[in-house]
Amino acid sequence: MPAETHVQQGPVDRSEILRLVQDRLGDILEMDPDQVSEGDSFAEDLHADSLALIELVEALEEELGERSVGFRIEDDDLEDLKTVRDAVDYVIARL
Repeated sequence: MPAETHVQQGPVDRSEILRLVQDRLGDILEMDPDQVSEGDSFAEDLHADSLALIELVEALEEELGERSVGFRIEDDDLEDLKTVRDAVDYVIARL
């Protein structure tokens, strides 16, 4: 039996990913995470600049890398992530 290379925390559901994105954005943008909704646009609604999005990506990779070895958000894919929903959908597809 192979040794575990990561902590097994079971499957991650959509609501957990959404909460994670909301919490990280709340920290980065210095706002209440409960004010971040799934339909929010990063640029128009949340006024998140490219640096904030990079911080979000790094936070998600760090957190989810513990659950899924090698989890990574590709730089080329960042321009396609316009809303919180896009980010949640992307993460779910990659896990």
